[in-house]
Amino acid sequence: MATPSERALPKAEQRKLDSGHLREPLGTELANDLAYFSEDALQILKFHGSYQQDDRDKREKGKDKTWQMMLRLRSPGGRIPARLFLALDDLSERLGDGTLRVTTRQAFQMHGIPKADLKEVIGTIVKSLGSTLAACGDINRNVMAPPAPFEKNGYPAARRLADDIADLLSPEAAEGSYLDLWVDGDLSYRIKPTRPVRHARSRQLEGGVFSGSEQEPLYGDTYLPRKFKVAVTVPGDNSVDLLTQDIGLVAFTDVKGELRGCNVYVGGGMGRTHKKEDTFARIAEPLGYVEADEIFDLLQAILALQRDHGDRKLRRHARMKYLLHDRGIQWFRRELKATYFHGQLKGMRNEPKPKLLDYLGWHRQRAGRWFVGLPLMCGRLKGDVKAGLRRIVETYQLEIRLTANQDLLLCNIGTPQRASIRDELIALGFEVPEAAAPLARHAIACPALPTCGLAITESERILPSVLERLDALLQRLEIEKSLLVRMTGCPNGCARPYMAELGLVGSGVNQYQLWLGGTPNLQRLARPFIQRMPLDDLEQILEPLLLSWKQAGGRRSLGDHVHKLGDDAVAALLLGDPASTAPA
Repeated sequence: MATPSERALPKAEQRKLDSGHLREPLGTELANDLAYFSEDALQILKFHGSYQQDDRDKREKGKDKTWQMMLRLRSPGGRIPARLFLALDDLSERLGDGTLRVTTRQAFQMHGIPKADLKEVIGTIVKSLGSTLAACGDINRNVMAPPAPFEKNGYPAARRLADDIADLLSPEAAEGSYLDLWVDGDLSYRIKPTRPVRHARSRQLEGGVFSGSEQEPLYGDTYLPRKFKVAVTVPGDNSVDLLTQDIGLVAFTDVKGELRGCNVYVGGGMGRTHKKEDTFARIAEPLGYVEADEIFDLLQAILALQRDHGDRKLRRHARMKYLLHDRGIQWFRRELKATYFHGQLKGMRNEPKPKLLDYLGWHRQRAGRWFVGLPLMCGRLKGDVKAGLRRIVETYQLEIRLTANQDLLLCNIGTPQRASIRDELIALGFEVPEAAAPLARHAIACPALPTCGLAITESERILPSVLERLDALLQRLEIEKSLLVRMTGCPNGCARPYMAELGLVGSGVNQYQLWLGGTPNLQRLARPFIQRMPLDDLEQILEPLLLSWKQAGGRRSLGDHVHKLGDDAVAALLLGDPASTAPA
């Protein structure tokens, strides 16, 4: 029987507490014949990597919804072994909608899975050495890292660190529930951390890091207030959109490639809600530098601090970014040191200016080995391209790595295999992968309609036409520079539009907020200038601003031009004030 304090918990928190470490009512409802889960079960299902959706294009008044499940994988650093990719391809064709989709967190999503087939799909993924545990839910999500399989310049250390963090921050009791539900409790598929990770996890039972629950020592029986995101990179490489993470790590290595320590950034996050001014996008800020042997303890400490101090009453205010905003970085450091972390935080180390790298085209992985980066519009893999990539992966047993830009790398290509693989890729349309159209090269979009229940309007399905229109406008104005475009169907920020030079955020049917002023290397937040812009008016509204950018000359990016002009001047240009077109 619930205690008075338990009864006082908000519904979302009580649901987690009552679930028995994320088992029920999901386990019971998996066994019934209904085509859908109840609200209580589907909220627990998220922790297992799945969302319940329906195809909104097929809704008919008076008829049941076409219920289906979206499934997201846990793949640190975007690594997908050949065996797992082949299993995903089979499952998507046989039990899904025939497509796979690369997410902006370096994981594959599957769509269109009937509830009755969900256990077979997840069970097959687990048996193929994959996982969906903690890909969604109030828990640490997929850990990001530069996907490029370089064997130098700290890349191997960053990839190893991402793998270790994924294991370090994996829930303990929930893993048992996960294996019980999807592979009938087969413990041979349990996560097997490295020795340093095992030692660090043993310290979850100590001090302020201990939640009070021996079953779930780090997370506690109600897990986190909201989702939690971590990324690792090397100095100068911002392929992971580092400042949008709850924790961002820049890994420094010695001349032998061994990890020396990390710069640590905290408090980033993109999600917000229209007309709720207390919700906002925020970029992470520097916390300090930590030596390699204390990184795991610091990560556990930061998560525990958010566990204890994050807002559990108001979910839209529950991310760690709001804790940093409300309390400040100095309070955060003091509380961290006083209660959770007894190591040393030093001053940040100098870093080179970061770049948004995408790794498209052919690259030398190491002597005798190559990888090739292939652009995928919005990350959607389907049809002949999907079938052709399957043949290549199966024939040559290639590892795949997914990028935060929704692209795909084929890795471990031997020099003797390179010519034949190049010919096969050309036949699939990848003749010169590195020559992707400038606007499309870094543009990303969320799935939105018809499957996402949060979508207000279109995103993925219309991004190609939006890019074509923007490209035509730039050509007509004789502007040879490009810009970073991101698009979402709602304000939740899954495609991180608030970092773009030009962000389109769904705010009504065929209407979008217009955000401007981010940077090509993802270092500054954009700002909103129009709340409900009809998409049909895109060219008319942007043309004066683009002309101003052209007249300014030089190599300045559009985002920097917007920043230099200032909000008032930009707003006047968007409203068509000719007096504001003079270069700054």
